[in-house]
Amino acid sequence: MARRAVVALVGRPNVGKSTLFNRLVGERMAVTDDIPGTTRDRLQAEGEWLGQAFVVVDTGGIEVYEPKGSRDPSPLAEGSPDFVPQIRAQALLAIEEADVVIMLVDAVQGVTAADEEIAQILRRSEKPVLIAANKADNLKRVDDAFEFYGLGLGDVFAISAIHGIGVGDLLDGVLAALKESEFAMDETEDDERLKIAIVGRPNVGKSSLLNRILGEERVIVSPVAGTTRDAIDSVVKWHGDEILMIDTAGIRKRGKIEVGVEKFSVVRSMKAIERSDVVLLMMDATSGITEQDQHIAGYVMEAGKSIVLIVNKWDAVEKDNYTQHTFTLDLKEKFNFLPDPPVVFISALTGQRIHEVLETANRVWEARRSRIPTSALNRVLREAVVEHAPPMKGTKRLKIYFGTQVAVAPPVLLFHVNDVRLVHFTYKRFLENKIREVHPFEGTPLRLSFRPRDGALDE
Repeated sequence: MARRAVVALVGRPNVGKSTLFNRLVGERMAVTDDIPGTTRDRLQAEGEWLGQAFVVVDTGGIEVYEPKGSRDPSPLAEGSPDFVPQIRAQALLAIEEADVVIMLVDAVQGVTAADEEIAQILRRSEKPVLIAANKADNLKRVDDAFEFYGLGLGDVFAISAIHGIGVGDLLDGVLAALKESEFAMDETEDDERLKIAIVGRPNVGKSSLLNRILGEERVIVSPVAGTTRDAIDSVVKWHGDEILMIDTAGIRKRGKIEVGVEKFSVVRSMKAIERSDVVLLMMDATSGITEQDQHIAGYVMEAGKSIVLIVNKWDAVEKDNYTQHTFTLDLKEKFNFLPDPPVVFISALTGQRIHEVLETANRVWEARRSRIPTSALNRVLREAVVEHAPPMKGTKRLKIYFGTQVAVAPPVLLFHVNDVRLVHFTYKRFLENKIREVHPFEGTPLRLSFRPRDGALDE
C-alpha cells in the first residue's frame, strides 16, 4: 500500500478551516472514510480527488492576541509574548508532516498581520504552499482575493468553503503540487526490506523495546537520516538481512489529544503504520487490554498491515500456572477482529523473550508475502460449499466458479461468481476462516474480492 499524501490546513481562527475540512472529506466529490480509532475527533480524515487519495489534517486555529479596540489581530502587538512561539510551532509542525500546505485566509478581511506571520514561516519551507482565500462568494470577493499574492507564497484560489465554490480548482492545484513535489518520487521507491513499526499507547515501553532490539550483541546498527517525514528510523542487521525499525509516539485516546505537538505526533504514528509491513502493537500487562489498544489495532487492519501483539512488563505481573493462558484468552476475545495474530510476552526492562520479537515479526512478514496455490484454494472452496451451502436470494443461489490469489502484501483472493450481490459478509467470513485453516496467513489481513463471470449475471 502506497503512502497517502498529507495535506495540512493552516491558518488563524475563523477563516473557515473546519468548513473546508468537512468539504474536502465529506462531499460527493471526494469518496471518503474517517480514519478509525484515535483520529475520529477530526484530527485527520481521508479524501479522494480524481483517483488520488490523500489525508487532510486540520491543524486547529492559531490563536492570536487582539488588543482591546483593535480590528486587526496582530502577533506583533505589545502584550502578546506567547503568540509568535505558538504560531511558529503550529506552522513548523504542519510543514514538517505535510506534503502540501493549504493556507486559509479570509477574503473579506484581507491580509492581516497574523497572515503575514504565518506566510513568513511558510516561505522558508521547501513544501508547496497554496493559498485558499475563503468567503469569496461573489465576483468582488474574487477580485479581493488577488491581494494575497502579495504574501509571496504559491497560487491563490478564491473559494467559498461553505458553498463549494472554487474548491475543485483548489484540489486540482493540490494534485498538481503533489505531482511536482518529491512525494511522487517517494511513491516509486521500492524498498524490499522488512519494515516494522512499533505502536501503542504512551508509556507502554515502545522506546525501551527498540533500545533492547538495537542493543543486541549480534545486531549492527546504523542511523538513517530518512526523509524527515517521520521520526528517525533505525536499520538493524538481523541474520544477514536489514530490517527497518520505525519508532512512533504514543497514541492517546481520542478526545485527549492536545493541540500542537501531540496532534502531529499522532499523525506521525499513523504515517509510520502506513510505511510499515508489520506492526508491533505494544500493550502494558500491568494495566491490561484497553479500548485504545483495540482502536489502534483497528487502524492497523484498515491500513492493511500485518500485526504482532506484544505484551510488555510481563515481569511485573504476579503469575501462577494459568496467568499467561488466561491473558491469551482475553486477548483473543477482545481482538477477535484480528487475523489470529501471534502474541509475545516480554519484558523490555529485563530483556525477557526479546529475541522472539524479530523472529515473530519476520515469520508474519513471510506469511504476508506468501501465496496459496490455486489448486489448494479451489479444493478449500469445494469443501466449504459442501459443508455450508452458499446463500440464496429469492430463487437464486450464489455460485462460486473458481478462485485465485492475485496479490500479496496483503494477500488478495479473487473469486469468480454468478452474481456479486448474493455474496453476504457472513459467508465471506466463513470462506476466510476455511482458507486460514489450510493457509493461515498469520497475523495478516486477507482481502476477498468477488467478480461476476462474463455473462453470468443473467443466469
